[in-house]
Amino acid sequence: MTGDFRIERDSMGELEVPADVRWGAQTQRAVNNFPLSGLTMPVPFIRALGLIKWAAAGVNRDLGLLTADVAEAVQVAALAVANGEHATAFPVDVFQTGSGTSSNMNANEVIANLASEALGSPVHPNDHVNMSQSSNDVIPSAIHVSAALTVTQHLLPALDHLAIVTERKAHLLADIVKTGRTHLMDAMPVRFDQELTGWATQIRAGYQRIAGTLGRLSGLAQGGTAVGTGINAHPEFGVRVAAALAAKTGIAFRPPDNYFEALSCQDTAVELSGQLKTTAVSLMKIANDLRWMNSGPLAGLAEIELPALQPGSSIMPGKVNPVIPEAVAMVAAQVIGNDATITVAGQSGNFQLNVMLPVVAYNLLQSIELLASASRVLADSAVEGFAVNESRLQEALDRNPILVTALNPVIGYEKGAEIAKQAYREGLPVREVAARETDLDEAQLETLLDPVELTKGGIRD
Repeated sequence: MTGDFRIERDSMGELEVPADVRWGAQTQRAVNNFPLSGLTMPVPFIRALGLIKWAAAGVNRDLGLLTADVAEAVQVAALAVANGEHATAFPVDVFQTGSGTSSNMNANEVIANLASEALGSPVHPNDHVNMSQSSNDVIPSAIHVSAALTVTQHLLPALDHLAIVTERKAHLLADIVKTGRTHLMDAMPVRFDQELTGWATQIRAGYQRIAGTLGRLSGLAQGGTAVGTGINAHPEFGVRVAAALAAKTGIAFRPPDNYFEALSCQDTAVELSGQLKTTAVSLMKIANDLRWMNSGPLAGLAEIELPALQPGSSIMPGKVNPVIPEAVAMVAAQVIGNDATITVAGQSGNFQLNVMLPVVAYNLLQSIELLASASRVLADSAVEGFAVNESRLQEALDRNPILVTALNPVIGYEKGAEIAKQAYREGLPVREVAARETDLDEAQLETLLDPVELTKGGIRD
C-alpha cells in the first residue's frame, strides 16, 4: 500500500489501483485507457456477467476442475454481483476493447476479490473465476442472457399492458364515431374502437415479433472460448452452463447451433434490434396520433383531451402540452438510432470474433428498457386517461363533405365530387346539398349518410 493506492500485478507488470476498490490491475488499465464517455455497461449486462460466472464456477466444480470451497466462494460473490450489490465496482467505459475483455476482467477481478476475502485465501481472476472461459464467449453470452432476461421480464409484459389498456379504452369508446383522416385530410368516418384496435394490433404484432427472437437469443456462445473450437474448456462445459442458467432464470438457454457463428457475429442481436425498431415505429405512430387528436384546444383538432400533467410553457400561462406522447416519440427516435448503431456494429464480425460487442450490448439493452418504460407510461398516463370531445367530433362529422362517398353507387363519382365541393364552398352539410342536387329523398339520405352505418366492417372477431 502506498498512501491511497495499492499495487496490483498482471501480465504486463505492476500498477497502482485505488486502495478501496474491488477491481484489480486489468480493470484499472481499462479505466486509464478509455476515458471516453463516462458511460458504463448497463446493470442488466453486469447481472448477466454475474450469472455466467456463477454458473461456470458450479460447472467447473461438478467437472472436478475447481475445489468445492473455491467454487462456493466464487458463486456467492458472483451472485452478489448479479444482484447489484457491487454496482460501483464496474467503472469500465462502454467504448473499450471491442471484445469486451475489459468488462470480463472487471467481473473476474471483482468476484475474485470478494471470494478471496470470504475464503481467506487467494482466488485468481483468470485461473479460477474465468476458468474454461474467454471474453470471446463470455461477452456474447452476456449479451444474449441480459437481453433475454430484460425482454422477458420487462418489455413483453409492458407491451402486453399497453395493448390491454388500449383495447379496454377501445371498448369504452366503441359507440363514438369520428372523422377519419388520410393524408391528414378529412376522410370517411371511423369509430374510436376501430382506430384504437388498430393501435393495439400494432402493439400485439410488435410483441410477437420480439418474442419470436427468443428462441435464437437463448443460444449461448459459452463453451466456444477463443475462436469456437472450445479450447481450454471441458467438452460438456457449454451444455452444462446453459442448463444451469436455464434452471436459474427459467429461460430455456442452450448451446448454440454453431459455436463459430455464435462468436463471430451478432446477427441475433441485430435481428432483435430490428424488431425493437419496428415496435418503436409503432409507438411513434400512436404517439403522433394522440398529439394530433389532442391539438388545439381551439385552433387544432381537439378531438380528445389528454390528462393535464404539467404546465406547458414558461411564458404562456395556461398552456398544457402533450408531454407523454412527445416523450414516447423521443424514445422511439432513440431506439431507431440505436438500431443504426447495432447494424453497423453487427457488420464488424471480422473472421472469428465481432469486435463491437460492448456497444451492441449498451444500445440493445437501452432500447429494450426504453421501450418497456415508454409503453407503460404511454398506457397509464395518456391512453387510459384521455377524454373525448364528442361535440367537436359531431360538428366535424356533420360538415364532412367526404361523406358523399357513400352516395357514389347511387349518383356516381362525378356527381358526388360536385356535391362535395359545393358543400365545402357553402359550408353546408352534405345531406343538405345532396337533397337539393339529387332526386334522393330525406329517408334515403338519412340511411345512406348515417355515419354509424358507414363505419361497419374492418374488424374481424
